[in-house]
Amino acid sequence: MADVTLTNVSKSFGDQTALDAVTMTVPDGSFVVLLGPTGAGKTTTLRMVSGLDRPDAGSVFIGGRDMAGLTPAQRDVAMVFQQYSLYPHLTVRQNLEFPLKSPILKTPQQVINQKVGEVAEVLQISHKLDNKATALSGGEMQRVSIGRALVRKPSVYLMDEPLSSLDAKLRSDLRIELKGIQANSGATMLYVTHDQIEAMTMATHVGVLDHGKLVQFGTPREIYENPVSVYAASRLGQPRINVLPADVFGGAPQGAASIGLRPEHIVQGDGEDSIVTRVERLGDQTRLHLAFKNHALITVTDPHTKLSEGDIVKIRPDTPYYFDANGARVA
Repeated sequence: MADVTLTNVSKSFGDQTALDAVTMTVPDGSFVVLLGPTGAGKTTTLRMVSGLDRPDAGSVFIGGRDMAGLTPAQRDVAMVFQQYSLYPHLTVRQNLEFPLKSPILKTPQQVINQKVGEVAEVLQISHKLDNKATALSGGEMQRVSIGRALVRKPSVYLMDEPLSSLDAKLRSDLRIELKGIQANSGATMLYVTHDQIEAMTMATHVGVLDHGKLVQFGTPREIYENPVSVYAASRLGQPRINVLPADVFGGAPQGAASIGLRPEHIVQGDGEDSIVTRVERLGDQTRLHLAFKNHALITVTDPHTKLSEGDIVKIRPDTPYYFDANGARVA
């Protein structure tokens, strides 16, 4: 496996800036998730690393080697696209075998059979190996697409929202499987998603992108607990961080325009009055929707709470974040 380094990588399509001087290092053996909404630059970053697109400026290194001028095949990367990208006339087995039969790899058939069997079992498609790709469901097609990358041992795995088309249970199962595969193999993985749960549960590092700029890079815990901006804070956490005017509780530092409160950072039982507007019972936790000085808040409470709509709850902030008018963190 290998590390990946982007240095001042920029890319524009016409007058649209897709990446703006992105500098980032994906450590060898890490699971890095690029997080952000549509148009943030996530997929463009993958395409820069894979060689499917070339940067207008800046450099991409894989394993310390400059990728300038190298084709995707020469970069030794495996990419999983959001769409399935399977060969429809081939069976599942043949689709999985295809990368291993490359003249560059020259993999013996016995090894091919072993790797295909192992990956098919992990992805729960062993019983589908002799089916044509066109006879599969959407979720099964995506599993085959993932499997076609996993049978190889490239320098870097690149994955572009590979779980987005799967049902909730399978998505949850495959999150665990992919993380396990990455951790056990020591693979370097660069993974794109807008799903914060995937980022929190799978990543060793998260890169938060906003309109082509890398606004924060660190472990999921670092970004969750110490966001550099209101934008970065809003990328992780479910329910999302509450953002209100800075002076709503009083005591805001100079330069603060807003206060950010994670749901678990709203202390109940003392402070000022708020009104319960909705109670969401989720089994392991209960979410309280509150109205406080004409502002909506969401917090979490005891799963067995007796509170109901219309009740009064006293609240106060604990370890809040403050942000200036541009959304940057205020110390």
